Amino acid sequence: MEISGGEEGAEFGGPRGERMLVPSLKVQDLIEEIRGAKTQAQEREVIQKECAHIRASFRDGDPLHRHRQLAKLLYVHMLGYPAHFGQMECLKLIASPRFTDKRVGYLGAMLLLDERQDAHLLITNSIKNDLSQGTQAVQGLALCTLSTMGSAEMCRDLATEVEKLLLQPSPYVRKKAVLTAVHMIRKVPELSTIFLPPCAQLLHERHHGILLGTITLIMELCERSPAALKHFRKVVPQLVQILRTLLTTGYSTEHSISGVSDPFLQVQILRLLRILGRNHEESSETMNDLLAQVATNTDTSRNAGNAVLFETVLTILDIRSAAGLRVLAVNILGRFLLNSDKNIRYVALTSLLRLVQSDHSAVQRHRPTVVECLQEPDTSLSRRALELSLALVNSSNVRAMTQELQGFLQSCPTDLRADCASGILLAAERYAPTKRWHIDTILRVLTTAGAHVRDDAVANLTQLIGGAQELHAYSVRRLYCALAEDISQQPLVQVAAWCIGEYGDLLLEGSCEEIEPLQVEEEEVLALLERVLQSHMSLPATRGYALTALMKLSTRLRGDNNRIRQVVSIYGSCLDVELQQRAVEYDTLFRKYDHMRAAILEKMPLVERGGPQVDEEAKESKEEARLLEAAPVPTEPQASKLLDLLDLLDGPSEDAQHPRPLDPSPGGALVHLLDLPCAPPPAAPIPNLKVFEREGLQLSLSFVRPPETPALLLITVTATNTSGGDVTHFICQAAVPKSFQLQLQAPSGDTVPAQGGLPMTQLLRILNPNKAPLRLKLRLTYTHFGQSVQEIFEVNNLPVETWQ
Repeated sequence: MEISGGEEGAEFGGPRGERMLVPSLKVQDLIEEIRGAKTQAQEREVIQKECAHIRASFRDGDPLHRHRQLAKLLYVHMLGYPAHFGQMECLKLIASPRFTDKRVGYLGAMLLLDERQDAHLLITNSIKNDLSQGTQAVQGLALCTLSTMGSAEMCRDLATEVEKLLLQPSPYVRKKAVLTAVHMIRKVPELSTIFLPPCAQLLHERHHGILLGTITLIMELCERSPAALKHFRKVVPQLVQILRTLLTTGYSTEHSISGVSDPFLQVQILRLLRILGRNHEESSETMNDLLAQVATNTDTSRNAGNAVLFETVLTILDIRSAAGLRVLAVNILGRFLLNSDKNIRYVALTSLLRLVQSDHSAVQRHRPTVVECLQEPDTSLSRRALELSLALVNSSNVRAMTQELQGFLQSCPTDLRADCASGILLAAERYAPTKRWHIDTILRVLTTAGAHVRDDAVANLTQLIGGAQELHAYSVRRLYCALAEDISQQPLVQVAAWCIGEYGDLLLEGSCEEIEPLQVEEEEVLALLERVLQSHMSLPATRGYALTALMKLSTRLRGDNNRIRQVVSIYGSCLDVELQQRAVEYDTLFRKYDHMRAAILEKMPLVERGGPQVDEEAKESKEEARLLEAAPVPTEPQASKLLDLLDLLDGPSEDAQHPRPLDPSPGGALVHLLDLPCAPPPAAPIPNLKVFEREGLQLSLSFVRPPETPALLLITVTATNTSGGDVTHFICQAAVPKSFQLQLQAPSGDTVPAQGGLPMTQLLRILNPNKAPLRLKLRLTYTHFGQSVQEIFEVNNLPVETWQ
């Protein structure tokens, strides 16, 4: 009994010999019923019922209606419901001689199979047969399936069949064969030698789809094979002629968009020319005239023309083009900045940011336009404009650019304040014309956006003020006035408290000629610092600065110190442990060591930039290790070594009886004193290793093996950035072989500041109990000049000392 207009049924229940068929829906009826479900539960009920019919039909093995059941299952799969039980039915339909079966079978294979499942390999033979013996329609289905889900194994097995189809007389088949070849090259790059010969012939095609696919195939070949790149540089004149024909006579009116002749083909040819002309003088020279023609004759009133023009600019900038052509490209990007379309302005800003290092003077001409883009209401545009503006700052325009950026800082969105403030501070640090201007600039940034500056801003400013002795009086007065107006900006309060504590005597003298006379009383200074201590906005670190400033003022003020002593004693019972400890120590200094207070609280000595004390200690320790390694190590009994240790504590008279070993550094005595009596000489330091460098971003590794744990290796990953733009969202991941144990510590941050700012560090702990040769695989993910970058590379040249 047939039900629902010949549509098959499913068998359910019933005693033996009785077959009851339950009606199964047609594809159209199933779609209507699912769409008509008012709740998700009703939809699930309809789908579950129909899936039961489909399973029963598959079990019965009905060959006539199998493709209809699979079509319904594919619709269910598109809705997100499981349909894996139809995979084998796809294979049966593909093997069927009927076109209606093959059509649904290949569609099911593309949707239900992928290279992660072994079942996909079972259709390799069917695809091979269809490619060699099938009709054009069947060959097209097989090629589409292969280009969608073909694995590396399938690509290797079927590459020769696809190569034969590249020269078929049918344009329909050739176009699909070219696209399948592109997929094969991406999956198996070593197949490039098979597809090199047909590509040269396909470039003579007049069919739009075939030519477009051929250009894409050549691009894939050149990017993955140096031999292919060298081979196709010979066809640069032919590509130039094709593009010139597109510009002058057009290719086909049906492929023109807004008056631009076939922009998609133009863009692909320009991308291929960019690959072929990169780092090749002869090819670049061949395409220079054509690029100038495209850049000057392309209509920019429509978006299609802008797309072609932008690809032309990228090609000019990436090849070895003439200097005048590069200036023309930068000027085109400058015109893009005046476009009303936000997307075009964004693309222009991003491209100029990439160019600012190589063509700085050409980009500088468009500085006023870039600065105007800072006021864009679109945050993404203003962020790109900010990055480009910071990259354009140099010694000749630092005053004007800093003024513009400070104006932007006052009104910019909150999420941009940190980047803007950090950029201004870095620019001022690098290009400051005078120390006073530098100090004023930092103070204005701290006053405007103190809560958004980097952590090292306080240390940098205190260091700068400390090193400018002639500006001590000026700085302390400026900071006192700023603190009296606002105590909410914590970095500003910390710097002001430090400066008042160090140079409070200059504040009271009132002898600064740089600014207007200011009469300040001792009580006013103390009251201001007490207000900072009592403010609910003050952080614990800020209170520590204020308490230390009060303590230092006890030696710089001429009045009675009872008020300071009282404040210090109050904070001796503070809940904050750090502040309490500091207050207790200061109170003890008042009570027990008052005669030493003036000497202890003297002005801080000037500390050199960049942590040189640490660098000097490291340099001395390395020099000591080198000398100890070069000198012969005498073998002495343990008693002799104990006597040597005692000699360090004796007077000069004992030195004659027991000569002291050579101390290569002033800290050598301390080093020997802390050494164990039987400790071996320190091992030679492991040399550092630079493992990565791209567009100013450098990654280096330094190594330490603790003597007490020889199997443990500590690797410090240090990222530095000498480019003009910050590297943001920086993530470093590492992997080692299974015989090692790896532990990644948290990095010091996720931003590597531009222009040689504070480096970012991360510690790797690797346990190597078997002392096997170490191999390290690193993956870097970051954003630089507005582009997301991911780099994966292996480090195989680690020093032998890291594992032996």
